[in-house]
Amino acid sequence: MADELTREETRPDTPVQRQQSLARVQAMPWLIVIVLLAAVAFLTWRAYFYSEEGDPVGSAMLAFEKQNSLNVFSSRFEVVAESEDARGVLGIDLLKSRQATILPATVTYTLDLSHVGRDSFAWDASNETLDVVLPALKISRPNLDEAAAREFTDGNWVTAGAQRALSKNNSLQAERKAAAFAKNPQVLALARQAAKEAVRQNLAIPMQVAGYGDVKVKVRFEGEKQS
Repeated sequence: MADELTREETRPDTPVQRQQSLARVQAMPWLIVIVLLAAVAFLTWRAYFYSEEGDPVGSAMLAFEKQNSLNVFSSRFEVVAESEDARGVLGIDLLKSRQATILPATVTYTLDLSHVGRDSFAWDASNETLDVVLPALKISRPNLDEAAAREFTDGNWVTAGAQRALSKNNSLQAERKAAAFAKNPQVLALARQAAKEAVRQNLAIPMQVAGYGDVKVKVRFEGEKQS
């Protein structure tokens, strides 16, 4: 009789244990998903929002690390090139032609931010000022808008070969003149000023977001005296 009571009392425990085991099995995938989501959230925060507390230079560098280069200025202008061509027989120039070409050109000025390291920054806590030293600007190869070129050709009879030679020579001349114009001190001064303003804007806002308040950002190029 006692054995029967024992068997009857232990039977109800078996379904409960099975339900508990089944609940654990069903909960495991959700626990894994929660852990993965937490890991992704942490990595995202670490990559895009985290900065060393109390390190304004680290916060500034983080803003630069998100972009390897920065286009700061673009100049579009026109250059004039002129060429002459002479063709003849037995050394006698019978066919002479001349062509003048007006070509639009575009040059882009870029900052290579990959060369901006920690030694390029200096933080003055007393004045809440961040000093930044930039590398020299990179000037792109002139982009000539051949489709918008205006040509003026002079000659009694301009052969197809002469036309090709004149156009090719004028294009080479235009590229050299455009590259020289891009290094003009006045144009370079405009590009550098645009670069400084772009860097100020790119650093001031992230510094505010990082909790450093209204930081003053002073920017200069290598070789320039500190103001």
